[in-house]
Amino acid sequence: MHDDVSPDPDPTDRLIELVGTSLAESRLSRLVLSKHRGPDDTLQRVTVRPVVLKGQLHLSFVASHTTRDLTQNLAPEAGLAHLRALIDGHFSHVHLLTTSEEVQLLVSRKGKRTLLRKKLAQEAAPAAPAGHDREKQRWIPMDRPFLVGLGVTDAAHHVIPAMSRKWKQINKFVEVFDGAVAASPLAATDPSRPLHVVDFGSGKGYLTFAVHDHLQRALGRNARVTGVELRQELVSLCNGVIDRLGLAGLHFDAGDVRTYTPPAIDVMIALHACDTATDHAIHLGLRANASIILCSPCCHKQIRPQLLSPHPLRPILQHGVHLGQEAEMLTDGLRALLLESAGYDTQVFEFVSLEHTNKNKMILAVKRSAPKANDEVLAQIREIKAFYGIREHALETLMKAATPA
Repeated sequence: MHDDVSPDPDPTDRLIELVGTSLAESRLSRLVLSKHRGPDDTLQRVTVRPVVLKGQLHLSFVASHTTRDLTQNLAPEAGLAHLRALIDGHFSHVHLLTTSEEVQLLVSRKGKRTLLRKKLAQEAAPAAPAGHDREKQRWIPMDRPFLVGLGVTDAAHHVIPAMSRKWKQINKFVEVFDGAVAASPLAATDPSRPLHVVDFGSGKGYLTFAVHDHLQRALGRNARVTGVELRQELVSLCNGVIDRLGLAGLHFDAGDVRTYTPPAIDVMIALHACDTATDHAIHLGLRANASIILCSPCCHKQIRPQLLSPHPLRPILQHGVHLGQEAEMLTDGLRALLLESAGYDTQVFEFVSLEHTNKNKMILAVKRSAPKANDEVLAQIREIKAFYGIREHALETLMKAATPA
């Protein structure tokens, strides 16, 4: 984004003015504040959108914390004042998207503020602010052609009843993905730079198509999205839909995460990867220095037998259901800590269950803009392994093998 670097003495004033003007003219799409520097360690980002309450236009602030979201709806004048207070001393990156342009406010460690503006190639039609009582925000419009092509909606753009759960999953996933992009180093990169996404275990491609659509349509990014799937028939099905719709920047390959090596990865996605396939996918993202690693693990076989040795918890873990739950928690907890040690801010949270499994856990790792010491995290990993008698964790083994002696 280099079309216009603002010479204004106070870029924040200009940004606030742009938000107010775009709101009044029904051109405001959304505003995302990320790279939090304030005193609340749990606050990750704030998303701002226009909303109508009792017939009056408001700004809706959704503060995303580690374990919860807090919503605050303010009238325009109060909302703009609150926005300024959030920017001053709390966030170092603000991303404004209107129907006609993309604007970024960057705040350096020394407090220097830079405003970057870029006109969109094609102006979008003004969107009416959402009503407060709407059922759910739709991150993917129902009239998108790929939804018809994949059988999610019919020709009249109505969700097919049997696909209602899938429709909910698509929208929730895109919501998570959008927040991750806004909080990652990718938010500050030039939108014209190719952004490479690889989705392992892409299946029928519902989420792969949705990510590609959201990046190109909503975020104006030069997306290069690849779905990787073992089953050739699904690869052919998805590529057939791409050909029929004439989509650029999207492709599906037959491959296995253990052997497939893409030329570049900015975002690594691996959903329902079984057992240590998740570790291989995460490690591939680490090797590629991906800005975002997003995975939903499936079964957890490697750690489970290691928990059977004499241990204070043995009377509890003698029950198979407890042993399985403990193995799952430890496997994914260690994955999160290992990602932390590699320079990522990591969350583990519940997601909509996938059709392949009733597991609903997701691990999201976003690359930090600046490194920090990892000695404490490495010590925590050693203590946990020692307490539970864990001899080997697949991801740790892969990371150590890739580290020069």
